[in-house]
Amino acid sequence: MKKNFSPEDELLFLALGGSGEIGMNVNLYGCQGKWMMVDLGMTFSGDQYPGIELVFADLEFIEERAKDLLGIVLTHAHEDHIGAVPYFAAELGVPLYATPFTADLVQHKLEEAGLADSVDLYVIEDDHGTLNLGPFTVTYVPLAHSIAEGNALLIETPYGRVFHTGDWKLDEEPIIGEPTTEEELVAMGDDGILALVCDSTNVFNPNPSGSEGAVYRGLMEEVARHAGKRVLVTTFASNVARLQTLGDVARETGRQLCVAGRSLDRIIEVAQATGYLQDFPETVDFDTAMSLPRGEVLILATGGQGEPRAALARIADENHPIELVSGDVVLFSSRQIPGNELAIGRVQNQLAQRGIVMVTDRQSAIHVSGHPGRPELEALYGWLRPQLLVPVHGEMRHMHEQARLGRKCGIPAAVVQGNGDIVRLAPGAPGKLAEVRAGRLVLDGDIIAPADGEAVTMRRRIARDGLVIVVLDSALEPTVEAVGLPLDEDMPNFLEEAAEDIRKAISALRGKVARDTATVHETARLAARRAAQRWSGKRPQVRVIMLGIEQ
Repeated sequence: MKKNFSPEDELLFLALGGSGEIGMNVNLYGCQGKWMMVDLGMTFSGDQYPGIELVFADLEFIEERAKDLLGIVLTHAHEDHIGAVPYFAAELGVPLYATPFTADLVQHKLEEAGLADSVDLYVIEDDHGTLNLGPFTVTYVPLAHSIAEGNALLIETPYGRVFHTGDWKLDEEPIIGEPTTEEELVAMGDDGILALVCDSTNVFNPNPSGSEGAVYRGLMEEVARHAGKRVLVTTFASNVARLQTLGDVARETGRQLCVAGRSLDRIIEVAQATGYLQDFPETVDFDTAMSLPRGEVLILATGGQGEPRAALARIADENHPIELVSGDVVLFSSRQIPGNELAIGRVQNQLAQRGIVMVTDRQSAIHVSGHPGRPELEALYGWLRPQLLVPVHGEMRHMHEQARLGRKCGIPAAVVQGNGDIVRLAPGAPGKLAEVRAGRLVLDGDIIAPADGEAVTMRRRIARDGLVIVVLDSALEPTVEAVGLPLDEDMPNFLEEAAEDIRKAISALRGKVARDTATVHETARLAARRAAQRWSGKRPQVRVIMLGIEQ
């Protein structure tokens, strides 16, 4: 196994995030002693991290080798590909590269973080724009996705060419942008592709992902069908093509457009600044929207994933200037992201209770995925004809399935790797060389901390089992308080009995140990915990405070 982890006369690949999971994409390519990073994303927290919203890949491996890192190349502007930039780019101290739309969103992030003058951000202006980073020559390859300027990267190295897909799909009617054609991709394959590093998200979908043009027709039909009703559409804010569609739908159905949500305002601003949404209709404010006849307004709102502070959740909770009543309609022009089911269900149940009609992509053609189904993967394999397939951007089940599909379609070799696996792509037989640490960090308040650190671990334990606090005065007389134990009216009796158990346990100590503060401390802790378990069945965290006693 490789020990020094420095790329020598070889081409290496290392994912620090995004392999074995969906989101938090951070990929490294190593060659001739240098590294290049592709994407620097984050993910959103779940219930496993109480009080946490943002989760990042631990970049310790590349931070220790920052002098050999040449730059960070960004494929597109989704948060799971750029969201960690303002938290780590300045520390890494290398330039960023992005196409105009992505660069504008990144620039806003850097400005908000006060880092606009600390990070060099270079804009790749042209389609198929090229940049040189040491042994790497990188060409942007536009592909369709659910955001403006989705790109693959064609990475030329002394050991062969890598096609890194980023997030992608095939779309004959993309609405926004002009994806690279089949003929162009076939020509790239004719010139030889060593490795295809490929998005695995939708590998279990037996059908193509679908076209934005079809979504346009589906939304037109749905909005027209609900004439006379106030219609709200929620979608991913970053989907500029969908925003263009909704602007067109509003205009063609005779409705004024109202936008609710700061992320939508930001995306529209950036899109228009970079040449998109040039004929987007003028929007009306909330008061104007509410004064219009119900059938003459179309509301575009954030919150399709059930985010509690987003516009749709506040509207559902009747805590927003936008009002919906029984018979009004909400169109969910978005896919339910795994893990968000409960949050989405909570919002939908609130809407349903008030008689509001909901339509999802399961009922009507109002959304398509931005990731390739099996037919699209098979098509790309045939066009590029890589020697090696490296699945990324998926859980393990997705990546193993894509490896099987690739081999079935004639790709000679596939390597399934996970975060922290160093893989040699060339020369010689490809395969895993070593493992390095690939942990997780969380944004806890204003502090970036280990996801498995004491603070988060203790918070999780307290959330599960509660907390007991024991205060011992100078005479070792205990006072007990408890939080989070399911005792209700029995709490006073428990506190009294726990204090008595602590007195008895301490008084049973003899000799030296009776005067040893560490022993007294642990004796009190165990007595309190046993009492709590006896009363509640829970095993709470116990904190003992010894007042006036030297510890």
